[in-house]
Amino acid sequence: MKNKIYLLSASLMVATFSFFSCVSSGEKETGKDEIEKKVENLLGKMTLQEKIGQMNQLSPYGSEEEMYALVKEGKVGSFLNIVNAEVANKIQKTAVEQSRLGIPVLMARDVIHGYKTIFPICLGQAASFNPDLVRESARVAAIEASADGIRWTFAPMIDVSRDPRWGRIAESCGEDPYLTAVLGKAMIEGFQGDSLNDPTSIAACAKHFVGYGAAESGRDYNSTFLPERLLRNVYLPPFEAAAKAGAATFMTSFNDNDGVPSTGNKFILKNVLREEWKYDGMVVTDWASATEMITHGFCKDAADAAKKSLDAGVDMDMVSGAFSGNLENLVKENKISEKQIDEAVRNILRLKFRLGLFENPYVSTPQSVKYSPEHLAKAKQAVEQSVILLKNTNQTLPLNADEVHTVAVVGPLADAPHDQMGTWVFDGEKAHTQTPLAALRAVYGDKVRIIYEPALAYSRDKQTTGLAKAVNAAKQADVVLAFVGEESILSGEAHSLADLNLQGLQSELIEKLSQTGKPLVTVVMAGRPLTIAKEVEESDAVLYAFHPGTMGGPALADILFGKVNPSGKTPVTFPKMVGQLPMYYAHNNTGRPALEKEMLLDEIPMEAGQTSVGCRSFFLDAGSTPLFPFGYGLSYTTFSYGNLKIVSGKLTVSDTLKVSVELKNTGRYEGTEVVQLYVQDKVGSVTRPVKELKRFQRVNLQPGESKQVMFDLPVSELAFWNIDMKKVVEPGDFKLWVASDSQGGLTTEFNVAE
Repeated sequence: MKNKIYLLSASLMVATFSFFSCVSSGEKETGKDEIEKKVENLLGKMTLQEKIGQMNQLSPYGSEEEMYALVKEGKVGSFLNIVNAEVANKIQKTAVEQSRLGIPVLMARDVIHGYKTIFPICLGQAASFNPDLVRESARVAAIEASADGIRWTFAPMIDVSRDPRWGRIAESCGEDPYLTAVLGKAMIEGFQGDSLNDPTSIAACAKHFVGYGAAESGRDYNSTFLPERLLRNVYLPPFEAAAKAGAATFMTSFNDNDGVPSTGNKFILKNVLREEWKYDGMVVTDWASATEMITHGFCKDAADAAKKSLDAGVDMDMVSGAFSGNLENLVKENKISEKQIDEAVRNILRLKFRLGLFENPYVSTPQSVKYSPEHLAKAKQAVEQSVILLKNTNQTLPLNADEVHTVAVVGPLADAPHDQMGTWVFDGEKAHTQTPLAALRAVYGDKVRIIYEPALAYSRDKQTTGLAKAVNAAKQADVVLAFVGEESILSGEAHSLADLNLQGLQSELIEKLSQTGKPLVTVVMAGRPLTIAKEVEESDAVLYAFHPGTMGGPALADILFGKVNPSGKTPVTFPKMVGQLPMYYAHNNTGRPALEKEMLLDEIPMEAGQTSVGCRSFFLDAGSTPLFPFGYGLSYTTFSYGNLKIVSGKLTVSDTLKVSVELKNTGRYEGTEVVQLYVQDKVGSVTRPVKELKRFQRVNLQPGESKQVMFDLPVSELAFWNIDMKKVVEPGDFKLWVASDSQGGLTTEFNVAE
């Protein structure tokens, strides 16, 4: 199809429609048996051409007349990128009242971390370790998007992502399968609400199925080489959780794994998704990924791509035209059967019935839901819980407005309303973004003097002219707030990086500010972990805010001045340097694990013996440890852990491990700690990770307050895919940690009997 996107004009808008009766938000979804009868009844009336039309998803192109003709003829089942309620209503009016069978069109859009009210990027939300907050953010996005007729989003992205060179790590929940599964489920519940047929619910899409986050060298669209055991133990679990959570749709991924592109992969789409997991939702390709299998060298032409996609289990083709242009001939040539097409169309019609589109195809939600005060308040709360305090020397933070008289605000991200929204914000509007500079002036400007010098116009800026002004501002101030990071364009799809250092002259800016001797607070806003070891060393305090969205400014201002105590934790390991990547906490031990006290590059004497540095698994120039481990994050207060107990150290597979620990707030501020439980299977039929996150809990405590934190962990959740490729709990000894991050903590052991 053409790449040209047609901008629909106001002439398409209509004033009134005859709305079908709305489905109330409290009404239960139509019974499964009833929906199946409706699907079969409608399917029996459809021609082959109409069936193929349902399998065709388009982005608007050409003239208005062409688009509406396709709808009237039943040649399109879904549109993406329609973002106007009146336009959506006219499309539906054409489909429902003028097409032969009156099948409504499904409107789709990339609503990733907000629609109009933009929440922190998904990686930022993951830093909250709060599924309730993540669920609420998706609910807000669904309410706002459905007001424009959007009933399907291409989220959540639940690719396990262990290499921040990959730009799409910004859309992920990080490196851990368990955290990703928990938060992915929460997003699905938020998007889809209590019932799909609620007009404010939108169908979720678990993507990208599967392994896309392991793109070789972090280069987008690149091949992956994941053996089945690794797929099943690490990359598939979040998707299985999504299927069990009722994700309405799945999306295939761009990558080939071990030579087989996902869109044509029968093993993952049929054997695993349909047969093992009994999934009855709908599967869509990613953008043109069907015909991209030609470029992969897996298909010879579009007809071959259509056949292999359908054979694998794909239901709907996103924009490539492979299905609409070839399926009919493939049936005539007996290369595919109409029965295969029927099965795909069943999945599509089932989704439309579940969404209530046949009863209520039109939009009637008031536009006032966008940027509502309630939505903005939730977006601010999401930022507050996702910001990570990485360093706080001598309690530089929080700032005291009674003691700090002059604040220098510098850096290219201090007042960058577009960039702080992050990637995948097609519908975000920078005019509604509240930046740190604006918030500091509005909330604290009457209490402290604020001197603003951006120093650099944008993150990649290499012009030196503004550096001296920033340094001069710093010299006049009691404290310096430096807002650095990366522009939104530097992360997301197709935005991979080989170098994760701060871009432009930002590092030089931090160095010069540090040399003034004034307390330096560095606030990083980015779409991924950056290699900031040098900047952390030069700063007195460091806050990390993965692109925080619309309300980033007010939240950061309140954190800086202590109205809010940061509680975010790193959802992904921060490397010291790019050469350590991929780097993640749940690695295997190797036969020669690092001892974390090896001799490093600058310590090696001249003409040292070949084995004198230690024959262990580490880098001579970076050691074996990260800059910051997974699950790490400080607070303005302090916490102590004690009295770790398990009810029984001898368990069977049918038992539940019960764990308790005493957490105490030993500092001066109210604060929230994310208590994390890790387990290691010490000996297995295949080597097991050194640690695996199994539970976490956010616990809020007043100064001096203690609380007993309880965890229940069914032993069945210790299962993994063993040497015989069976998912089992193997008997033996296990180690357990309860900790504030993935390094250290209180530890004990237990045993699972045969």
